[in-house]
Amino acid sequence: MALLTGAFAPFFELVGALALLLIVAVLVVAAVLLVLTVASIRSGRLYFPRLLRPGLTALEGLMRALFKAAGLEDQEMLAFFVKLGNTMNARAFAEVPVAERAIFLPQCLRNATCPADLTPEGIRCKRCRRCTVGEAMDVLEGLGYRIFIVPGSSFIKRMVRKYRPRALIGVGCLAEVKEGLEMADKLGLVGLGVVTMKEGCVETLVDWTSLYETALLGLAPSAVPEDLHLPAHEEPACNPAVNQDQPVRPDVADGRAGP
Repeated sequence: MALLTGAFAPFFELVGALALLLIVAVLVVAAVLLVLTVASIRSGRLYFPRLLRPGLTALEGLMRALFKAAGLEDQEMLAFFVKLGNTMNARAFAEVPVAERAIFLPQCLRNATCPADLTPEGIRCKRCRRCTVGEAMDVLEGLGYRIFIVPGSSFIKRMVRKYRPRALIGVGCLAEVKEGLEMADKLGLVGLGVVTMKEGCVETLVDWTSLYETALLGLAPSAVPEDLHLPAHEEPACNPAVNQDQPVRPDVADGRAGP
């Protein structure tokens, strides 16, 4: 056994040296990513997004630990992931015809007394005007979008398989939007996310202006109706069951990406 160990000693030393080099390389890359991420969050400008996105994806677990050690809140991290994904996908999204796009809205945007029916195509809005979802759907469908109100997590994949969109816009809380963007990447779709103004499961709110601006990416001015208007402003519901905190909402693409 000693003879065998001695014969392979150079091999084990090489493996150990390579493993050490790999660990050092990962730590160096992680440190660079941490600096770029913190600088991007603090300045509001994305630095080297083409490096950040694959790096943060590959080292997500390690980077989350480093972010926490650096004092970054979970909401800040999620908002940064979403903004990075939106910025990287905005140009490709704009090149997809609107007929090949879809928008997925969360059911929590509805009024608590919503009379909509659950169908195989999702929750079917009755335009009862108890909330602003129906009005917004009319506007977005008028632009050519296929709109779905999502009743559950598996619904999106089912509709993607059925209708084969090439691009989608997902609306939801920070965690949902981040997961949705990752799912879109895995499905080979171009995804953009719009984050709700507050989190919760009942009567949440979205900035319709932000959603409209996202939906209009790549559309010719002639395709935008002259009477396009925003849904009436909706005040937050005074519901103690709803989290009233408003997380930082990432922009879609503000043209401030770094190199």
